[in-house]
Amino acid sequence: MSLVSANKTETNTYSIEIAVSAEDFKNAVQQAYLKNRKNITIPGFRKGKAPKAMIEKLYGDSFFYEDALEDLFPGEIEAAYKEADIKPVDQPRDLDIKTMNVTEGLNFTVNVTVKPEITLKAYKELEAEKEDASVSAEEIDREIGFMLDRGSRLVDIDDRAAEKGDITVIDFEGFVDGVAFDGGKAEKYNLTLGEGQFIPGFEDQIIGHSIGDEFDINVKFPDDYAPELASKDAVFKIKLHEIKVKEVPELDDEFAKDQGDYETVDELKKGVEEDLLAHKQEHAQHAFEDRVVNALCENVEGEIPDCMYENKANENINNFAQRVQQQGINLETYLSYMGMDLDTFKKDMKERAVNDVKYDLAVEKIIELEGITADEAAIEEEYDKMAEQYGLDVEKIKELVPSEMVADELNKRAAIKAVIDSAKAVPPAPMAKAEEKKEEAAE
Repeated sequence: MSLVSANKTETNTYSIEIAVSAEDFKNAVQQAYLKNRKNITIPGFRKGKAPKAMIEKLYGDSFFYEDALEDLFPGEIEAAYKEADIKPVDQPRDLDIKTMNVTEGLNFTVNVTVKPEITLKAYKELEAEKEDASVSAEEIDREIGFMLDRGSRLVDIDDRAAEKGDITVIDFEGFVDGVAFDGGKAEKYNLTLGEGQFIPGFEDQIIGHSIGDEFDINVKFPDDYAPELASKDAVFKIKLHEIKVKEVPELDDEFAKDQGDYETVDELKKGVEEDLLAHKQEHAQHAFEDRVVNALCENVEGEIPDCMYENKANENINNFAQRVQQQGINLETYLSYMGMDLDTFKKDMKERAVNDVKYDLAVEKIIELEGITADEAAIEEEYDKMAEQYGLDVEKIKELVPSEMVADELNKRAAIKAVIDSAKAVPPAPMAKAEEKKEEAAE
């Protein structure tokens, strides 16, 4: 291979000219013949046994040239990138073949988009909002309420009629104009009275009935219900099998002891407060770090090729699709469950890819500016951690993961740690605090 030239033709684009000697191209043509002859039939010869000269005489001297080019191209391009110190971010394009024959060899040019040169306006002492974590008495009581609910048990009731709040087990079948409709039938269905799981009026009409009762319920479907049933009167035939109530334990010292290393209710409340505070602090720190990363990306300046965003978006989509597939569902089905179409999903991933690309470029730049280099001790320590994590021998991990890859990951961690450690936390604006509280309540 001979790199003839590598010229910058426009921002982030190089034109590369490559020459392959006549001897090397001739060898590639011979290899193409050996690889493809088994599929070629020539009259007078058994399939796969026709001489190269006979095939070329029949089909032309250039018959194997395209296959030779296809075999040579990847290696020649990679060697040219290395020699010209070019870092491509997309596939080469605009192939232009100047010469291609066994007498003169191969000479061609391609255009390639390269990694852009970027600058960082700032990456140290970036400012980002951070919520001050605290826990209220109401939050402690709510969490203990959840614990009491988890410790509750269901108790059968057989000496009274159903009341609001009871859990009933029923059979039901719905009819409109005397005809049963699809989806309107179930057996041994658990229904908590008063939670509003069913259409208005349904649950109220079960109240007052006893185990074994068979009765009708008359309801009207809401106007915004499914079109085939909206605004229609319906009759549900009901059979009541069971009535249960949830028995919640008392909040006392015995309950506290059952929850872990506590002796009293006060100790339990203190432990809950500490756990909630730790969770909030962790949440606040993660949110702070995300904002710092966003601020870092906003400080990236440079002309970034669109193909980098496209490629990153496609990479993210493929990775996401693989994760979903591992759960036994394809991407389109998953998106339909989430109420999103594929085009909207791709648009969202493209928008996320913008920050992903800027983040990667920023981290690389910081590694360069700070001269970050993982030493051998750190690499060996990381190998030990990986071996423990995956339950494999260290030497096996080293076979699977090159040391260059480990060093690169450690360098990236060190770079972003330097950014976050130097960042300054500022109190959220009043509106941001309100939004933060909404997020915590949602969690």
